[in-house]
Amino acid sequence: MTFIRNRWYVAAWDSEVDRAPLARTICGEPIVLWRKLDRSVVALRDACPHRLLPLSMGIKEGDSIRCRYHGLKIGPDGVAEQMPIKSERVNKGVCATAYPIVERHRYIWIWIGEAAKADPELIPDFWPCSTPGWTFDGGYSHIACDYRLVIDNLMDLTHETYVHSGSIGQHEINESPLETETRGDEVIVRRWMPGIEPPPFWRDALRAEGPVDRWQICHFLPPSSVLIDVGVAPVGAGATPEKHDQGVRGMVIDAMTPESETSTHYFWGMARNFDINDTGFTARFKAQQGQVFDEDVEVLEAQQRSIDANPDLKLRAYSIDQGGVRARRIIDRLIKEPALAE
Repeated sequence: MTFIRNRWYVAAWDSEVDRAPLARTICGEPIVLWRKLDRSVVALRDACPHRLLPLSMGIKEGDSIRCRYHGLKIGPDGVAEQMPIKSERVNKGVCATAYPIVERHRYIWIWIGEAAKADPELIPDFWPCSTPGWTFDGGYSHIACDYRLVIDNLMDLTHETYVHSGSIGQHEINESPLETETRGDEVIVRRWMPGIEPPPFWRDALRAEGPVDRWQICHFLPPSSVLIDVGVAPVGAGATPEKHDQGVRGMVIDAMTPESETSTHYFWGMARNFDINDTGFTARFKAQQGQVFDEDVEVLEAQQRSIDANPDLKLRAYSIDQGGVRARRIIDRLIKEPALAE
């Protein structure tokens, strides 16, 4: 097993789940989600407890769902409400597993593990997604690779120079030193680039010419999220690695939810503190960001295929990989830790 249990994972964007059932496999568990009439979200094991036909194939009846095979009716709590032969007494012991759900930061979070341990306080703090003065949107990608490869990718932005040469990459990224720090179960990688020419996106966002101080601060949050604090400020504006709201600032939001050992649900987006009322810019930037992440998907899926084709070879780590290496160590430890693992 490569994922941490007894943790919250992003199951879907808030806009993905409506009245119709949505099937999604999370950490190897098939799950069906839908909204009740009061708009709250239901999450059940996607298997009818009678003959295991996926409930996502079922017929919605109010807040409940009826299996399309023999007609067993299951309530939103997972408990049987009506037997296939309607005159028979309902067997309340017939249940589909129900999962704890919380909606926060535009995401639907699901608890994978022991339901009794589900504490909303353990949901990763995606504060820019819900803070006044910021706006947030993003998208979804399915990636045929181990979710830890995506974390490696996001904790080492050196790849931007080559993978994203036409958009956000620039050679100054490779010329700037990295600082890596571990704080408990979190890892932070900082790169500060003073007095450089901004790449086109950040120049346009700043709406000014001239040299800038640029930063990239990658923050790994267990079980599988990375927040990347990025932006630029004019040279002389007083921005520092610790405090940098003098220019334009964004927070790249990355939530990687394992589907299987070699496939990942990738929920990506960006919160920003500039042009927050420009919905047209938000839509255009979302499309551009999607194109950037498509470049990552191409590389990551090729990497996974190469790993599968070369079982006798191992990944090597250089100094630029310290963020991903430390994140993997934390993941490995939390998988084995008795307090968190089942």
